[in-house]
Amino acid sequence: MVSSADRTERPARTSVWLEPRTPSRGRRSEQPTGLDRERITAVTVRLLDAEGLTRFSMRRLAAEMGVTAMSVYWYVDTKDDLLELALDAVFGELRVADPAEEGADWRDQLRELAAGYRTLLVAHPWVPSLIGTYLNIGPNSLAFSSTVQKVVRDTGLPLSRQPAGTSAVFQFVYGVGTIEGNLRRRCADAGTTLDDCYAEATGATRKVPELTGMFEDAEKTTAARGGGTVEEMLQRDFDYALELVIAGIETMVERSRDTGEASPR
Repeated sequence: MVSSADRTERPARTSVWLEPRTPSRGRRSEQPTGLDRERITAVTVRLLDAEGLTRFSMRRLAAEMGVTAMSVYWYVDTKDDLLELALDAVFGELRVADPAEEGADWRDQLRELAAGYRTLLVAHPWVPSLIGTYLNIGPNSLAFSSTVQKVVRDTGLPLSRQPAGTSAVFQFVYGVGTIEGNLRRRCADAGTTLDDCYAEATGATRKVPELTGMFEDAEKTTAARGGGTVEEMLQRDFDYALELVIAGIETMVERSRDTGEASPR
């Protein structure tokens, strides 16, 4: 079995997915009972959802599972490996439709993928920081990326512009989902709702004389948006912003056709 010193001295690696999988070490009779990599990963996701990334540790995980921290190391070498496994596990929640489905429209498919990605980011607010930390090349993530690539190809954007089209949609969703997920977590930690949090924040800042004009404009905008709950306003804003991005893609496809640059669908 690998000692703590061995793990500390182990050279850094790019990704757990680039390392041959070794579910356990040593003799089978010495392995902890009732554990496997899938169960450890599932409990990790549950803890990250409940307590956040900063409070997560291998000791906390082991305590949750009723085992010693060393037992967990039979199945994963490092905390980084486990976080990368957890990241890919939640990508398995995404519904990845077949882009080749007969009669499918790329716009509807893009809406579905974007909505699913936003839901993922909001439900798991620890995910955005890990996406920027790890390569995220696990099987579930690659399945999602492959589908996105095929749908963006079907838009008719020139091949050289398709990466930019992907970024326009999914970097936008990443930003929205990250902010919304953090906001929801902040409200939950404070024991308040989105509506109460919004009312408290606007009530406090409305008292600042220098911001009077800004709030008058904001109230007009809110009225024009149709009001409603914060949840409803967030959804309406997301839907319309996504339509703006899709319309932008359509415009650029038409422009590229005029210049003979467009890719055949």
